[in-house]
Amino acid sequence: MTVLLPWFALVVTILAGWAIIKRLSTSMVLLFAGLAMISFAVICGVHGFLPKGVKPSGFVWFDIFELLRSIATKQTSGIGLLIMVAGGYAAYMDRIGAAHALVRVCVKPLDALSSPYLVLVMGYLIGQALVTVIPSAAGLAMLLLVALFPILRAVGCSAAASAAVIGTSAGMTLGPASGTANLAAQTAGLEPIIYFVQKYYDKKNDDVYSDAILTKKDDLRNVPGWYAILPVLPIALMIVFSKLVYSAVKLNTISALLLVWVFTIIVELIRRRDFKPVLADGAFIFKAMGGMFSSIVALIICAEFFATGLKVTGLISALITHAQGMGLGLNGMTAVLTGVVGIVTFLTGSGVGAFSSFAALAPEVANGLGGTAAAFVTPMQFASGMLRAMSPVAGVIIAVAGAAGVSPMAIVRRTWIPMIAGMITVLIANVVFLG
Repeated sequence: MTVLLPWFALVVTILAGWAIIKRLSTSMVLLFAGLAMISFAVICGVHGFLPKGVKPSGFVWFDIFELLRSIATKQTSGIGLLIMVAGGYAAYMDRIGAAHALVRVCVKPLDALSSPYLVLVMGYLIGQALVTVIPSAAGLAMLLLVALFPILRAVGCSAAASAAVIGTSAGMTLGPASGTANLAAQTAGLEPIIYFVQKYYDKKNDDVYSDAILTKKDDLRNVPGWYAILPVLPIALMIVFSKLVYSAVKLNTISALLLVWVFTIIVELIRRRDFKPVLADGAFIFKAMGGMFSSIVALIICAEFFATGLKVTGLISALITHAQGMGLGLNGMTAVLTGVVGIVTFLTGSGVGAFSSFAALAPEVANGLGGTAAAFVTPMQFASGMLRAMSPVAGVIIAVAGAAGVSPMAIVRRTWIPMIAGMITVLIANVVFLG
């Protein structure tokens, strides 16, 4: 029966995609799709599905929920914590009027451009520049949701378009701090050192909005203009304490957000001299963090549970095996494995995981086909970033969708055209310059 597992997973994946398109609860669809795949794997005799370090309960059916618990624990303390802190920080900046101060400072010169979509392009370029020093896709997206999202909204960009641009900001994983870039460089033996689609969907105006986590408005407060610095201060600190400026000190994204949050509370106490409301505002970050967990982090947990189901059933392994056995030339094999990396990234939402699984094949395959590892591995690396930006189960897409108050599918339909176009360009350039 194990032969049927990959096919069962494929059918479940198609049904899950259909259900999400029909706007059923994404988290519940992914949870029960993952549950169906793992349960069928257990029926077929697959038992070793718990992550390394997680002890079996002694009863395999309980182990399914032990798996879910371990995923929830990992995500809540990892990317989930980042999303909650960043979302809470954004809500706090909004509450004290700092976000509005940033908008007030930036909107006037940007309005002079008379083109929201030109500002969108500028926003993408800013994000792509920042990814060189802030390599975490989710981390960068959450920082941009604090600093860039309200500006894009103020100049007339729709919430979905603004979120889609931020979601693609780490699509091209460039820079010495990027994990996949470093792995690609190591594999190749090297040293590591558009948005027409947005306008189209805005004209259709058929996005279904719910409560937007990062765009709820409280009373607009009269604060000094220099408060505009506060929403972007975490980004500035991340740039300063990076390999490009001052590498002796490392500052984690969460630490940067918490540092500026505490600093802002102290500034508020000095400026307002009223402990009770200032401390109440400071505590608001925790309420916002709870909202982020219920709507975004829970979805990420269910998405990883679904991705685990794909791995347990052998669908991912089947894709790898078929790619290796096709007997193509260098360019053909590069295109096929790049496609497989993209498909795995799309299905699991993890670019790093997909690329890491295939990168080790590059030197051996490239040598056997008379090419270089660099030519083989480069498009695979870009696929891991670009296809993540169009995966509805990727943490970064889930996060920006929650911020805009739309479904992940509303973001994905805005990102897939530029990302696929970019991937085709990468493959052509790879043949021309490295093939």
